[in-house]
Amino acid sequence: MTRIDTLNEIMDDRYSCRAFRPDPVPDAVLERIVATARLVPSWCNAQPWQVSLTRGAGTERLRTKLMETAAAGTPPAPDLEWPASYTGAYAERRRTCGFQLYDAAGIEKSDRKARRAQMLRNYAFFDAPHVAIVHSPGELGAYGAMDTGGFVTAFTLAATALGVATIPQAAIAGYAPLLKEHLAIDEDRLILCAISLGYADETHPANRFRTARADPANIIAWQDT
Repeated sequence: MTRIDTLNEIMDDRYSCRAFRPDPVPDAVLERIVATARLVPSWCNAQPWQVSLTRGAGTERLRTKLMETAAAGTPPAPDLEWPASYTGAYAERRRTCGFQLYDAAGIEKSDRKARRAQMLRNYAFFDAPHVAIVHSPGELGAYGAMDTGGFVTAFTLAATALGVATIPQAAIAGYAPLLKEHLAIDEDRLILCAISLGYADETHPANRFRTARADPANIIAWQDT
């Protein structure tokens, strides 16, 4: 197997896990994931990414706090503005992903109560034993966020290679003020996303679907002149 084949195998194996077993991941494995993810490129080698990584009682306290806050209908206050809208292919992909999840979980599209309950599972980290809150310096703005996006990708791939399941989550970042206070994250940091992680519950129906990807022909615009 060539190196690109190995990379493609890891990429194909990675998916957004929405049901975890409670078993904690050993600290040494978590550190190894970060040790690999830190090798991604960044502008001027700034390496802006930082993670606040929970375990044990720390996970449970944050899970409880976020669930109470979200269930109460507290309005989100993200550090980065969420997308103004999804149109065209972006809207279609988003809608298809949602319907795949509902179908896998046996939720009728008209069942708003069940759909809300599934949405709130984000704030329970889908029962994961760990969650990484990913942040970057506010002074680096969009470019710090872009660099940190590369770290998030590498983090999920390194985890997959080590048998650890992940799901990057924007929803949790919506409660940035809560996260900063609860985890003592400096105010000048931008909360970008969370990554819930642990060992997948492979029997759970929410983990039985996979999303599609656009063909290279829909991504590349060749420039010959």
